[in-house]
Amino acid sequence: MKKLIAFAALLFLLPIPIPALAQGVVSAADPRATAAGQEMLRAGGSATDAAIAMLLALNVVEPQSSGIGGGGFIVHHGGGTGVLDTIDGRETAPAAARPDRFLGTDGKPRPFVEIWPGGYSVGVPGSLRLAERAHARWGKLAWARLFEPAIRLADQGFVVNARLAASLRQVAPVWKDFPAMRALYWKGGRPMAEGDTFRNPALAAILRRIAAEGPEAFYAGDNARALSDAVTNAPRNPVPLTQADLAGYRAKDRPAICGPYRQWTICGMGPPSSGALTVLQVMGMVERFPLATWGRDDARSWQVIGEAMRLAYADRDRYQGDRDFVEVPVAGLIDRAYLKRRSAMISAAKTLGRYDAGSPPGAPARVTATPGEVAGTTHFVAVDDDGDVVSWTNTVESAFGSQLTANGYALNNELTDFSHAPVEDGYLVANRLQPGKRPLSSMAPTIVYDAAGKPVFAVGAAGGRTIIMQVAKALIAHFDWGLSAQESIALGQLFFDKQGLVVEQGTALEAMKAPLEALGQRVSVAKLGLKANAAEKLPDGRWTGAADPRSPGNSLQQ
Repeated sequence: MKKLIAFAALLFLLPIPIPALAQGVVSAADPRATAAGQEMLRAGGSATDAAIAMLLALNVVEPQSSGIGGGGFIVHHGGGTGVLDTIDGRETAPAAARPDRFLGTDGKPRPFVEIWPGGYSVGVPGSLRLAERAHARWGKLAWARLFEPAIRLADQGFVVNARLAASLRQVAPVWKDFPAMRALYWKGGRPMAEGDTFRNPALAAILRRIAAEGPEAFYAGDNARALSDAVTNAPRNPVPLTQADLAGYRAKDRPAICGPYRQWTICGMGPPSSGALTVLQVMGMVERFPLATWGRDDARSWQVIGEAMRLAYADRDRYQGDRDFVEVPVAGLIDRAYLKRRSAMISAAKTLGRYDAGSPPGAPARVTATPGEVAGTTHFVAVDDDGDVVSWTNTVESAFGSQLTANGYALNNELTDFSHAPVEDGYLVANRLQPGKRPLSSMAPTIVYDAAGKPVFAVGAAGGRTIIMQVAKALIAHFDWGLSAQESIALGQLFFDKQGLVVEQGTALEAMKAPLEALGQRVSVAKLGLKANAAEKLPDGRWTGAADPRSPGNSLQQ
């Protein structure tokens, strides 16, 4: 008995392992997708597993914005290794694509409304090859497990929310020429409305096949034939996209683009994404100004942000494109001395008025990008217990992409992101359409590191060309103005058009209109199609998520 008592006392003195608190967090543009990511984390999955599950679920519940018929970019930080990786899953132009595809008989670009719906605009989808590559490197759960939430949603159905219903109303007039898409989303002779329950058995079926057989079930066999047929025999703008185009698609590792901002390091996706380079240009030009002192309610802050924005976009539209096809002066565009010269053009007291591209070190002979993106897309973020961080942007471009469908998913219209004229002022355009080429993108999945090299912030957005400025604004709001991730993405947005600056309608930023006009700016007030998601590391080491209040999205802890 004495021995038993002594043994019990010894056990009492031994340290008892206490399970670590779950640190995982997910954020997406729809609560049902966020729940899919949370489910993977709770099942022991990695941030990559959670992100893939969100990608697939978003295909079901947010089909107007993204899915397996599109493409995207991932920025991944390995918590155990500290290594930053980026993968390019951007769509490619099929072999039949030619630089003059979007020109009319007069040799001038045709109106967007004529080239967007139908076969002309469809690129070879990259989403599943991107997911496959990411899962092979950083996934923990079985590939098929990641599909379960999306299959449930497609099989059992989900309630159509206000955002999906609005997109359906928007494209309804076009669908008279697209009976396959109308058959999916119309009910009783009308587009499905908010509150209706939508089921997509065709999508559930192809997701089951991809879950069981891997991405080959998408890029070969029956699905490849169905996708090829949808484009080649499209009711509008039919053009070949072959099974060989699909079979030849590859996602690609790309070098991350990183640059300093005060004591932090901002990292993101390089060409064919213009996101990281343009964000870093904006940040590099505003860095010399005392934004933290001025604050968000001072017109001088928005004045210098607006000036830097237009100078950065001028460079973007001149120099950027797919590096596999054109020379992009990556190092030169974010060269510190170059950005210092560009920043010297900016005054907090008066407007520059003219925003020409500069001459960064290593710039090639004159070219221009002139892309034509529209507001669409989705972004999602995941962090797991191991400290892996994923920032992933995915898109089908316009609402429901090209308006073509195969097996229940929308096919992208990403080729309209190419410049519609291959030659401008006698010079070849960097972002001209060419077979196998990837169109320039504004997608800007981003991870930010502190001075110790630890990730502290992840962000990305949807909304075409506004994506870059949504990310830049969120970074300034968080790191200069001390706002939380949630407050940073919710803050009113500044953008621009051909006439001048645009401030977001219905936000506190409207108050900046008169002060900016007093500095010589032309300012309009308008609604902007914005949608961002983010995550931040709190001072106590925990991660928390953020979702744009402009969307139905949310964030969830593990």
